[in-house]
Amino acid sequence: MTITETQTTAAPQLVTPEVQARLVAGTSTQVRIKAGEHAFTIDEPETLGGTNLGATPVDHLLAALGACQVITYQVWAEKLGIAVDTIDIDLRGDLDLRGFFGTTPGVRPGFQGIEVAVRLAGPESKERYAELVAVVEEHCPVLDNLQATVPVTSTVTIA
Repeated sequence: MTITETQTTAAPQLVTPEVQARLVAGTSTQVRIKAGEHAFTIDEPETLGGTNLGATPVDHLLAALGACQVITYQVWAEKLGIAVDTIDIDLRGDLDLRGFFGTTPGVRPGFQGIEVAVRLAGPESKERYAELVAVVEEHCPVLDNLQATVPVTSTVTIA
């Protein structure tokens, strides 16, 4: 997608990504993902019954956040005229498997928290980079999805 002037108007400028997830026949945890023209496998490590042929779903969630932040930094640095030489982001999150396996009531199956460590380098002042950080935290779509309550509607068909 190319950013154009028409995308800055008040009218909605919607994009609708679509992803398909299919269990690989004969496996317990291998999932074949098709995202637009791209395809990849998501799996679980052997310690959780998988074959470790791909990163886990929660690895992909962290990756999505990290990638989205890098891209958002780059886009907004350009928009604001802020020079950035490097953008490095490390992410980690703690999961309590008792929530996933349902062994302890009240324990969430998702991350207990996510830590994001951003390292920016370039010739600008700390104040300019602080401005960039604030704008990225306001405009990163994946961060917004993790911080806000996003309605999810599921339709299940039993064949």
